[in-house]
Amino acid sequence: MNVGFRQASAADWSAIWPIFTTVVGEGDTYPYPPDTGFEEGRRLWMEGDDRVVFVALVGDEVVGTAYLRPNQPGLGDHVANAGWMVSPGHRGHGLGRRFAEYVIAQAKFAGYQGMQFNSVVASNEAAIRLWESLGFEIVGTVPDAFRHTKLGPMAIHVMYRPL
Repeated sequence: MNVGFRQASAADWSAIWPIFTTVVGEGDTYPYPPDTGFEEGRRLWMEGDDRVVFVALVGDEVVGTAYLRPNQPGLGDHVANAGWMVSPGHRGHGLGRRFAEYVIAQAKFAGYQGMQFNSVVASNEAAIRLWESLGFEIVGTVPDAFRHTKLGPMAIHVMYRPL
């Protein structure tokens, strides 16, 4: 699969939206309400002075999106935070790994010294395997911190790796 990556613009939101609404609507990975609307989704995913949003493309089709931002303000802004979404039809083909490698490289280039995920849902085994294979470690677990729409209360993991 020939995949390209680039920084997203505000004009990309209409192509990102179907991915966002599908992933969020599944209610098993992101804490956003499953019925998050178009404008609220755009605000949550795209806005923030310290946020950079990326898209993954197969040809001209947006098939994934990611954001990169400081995990904390001020004295914690040397550690990045990021999130990814891949359209269901493009999962399981290595796109997520390649996209993750791209965004991690962008974080290094931007001068971040580490990357932290604050909330990896414990039932998201594919994501946990991917992050561990890319050098992330589970550094903490919070029991029952996520209300999975199908499985009920679920632990979340905090994952970290130095850059």
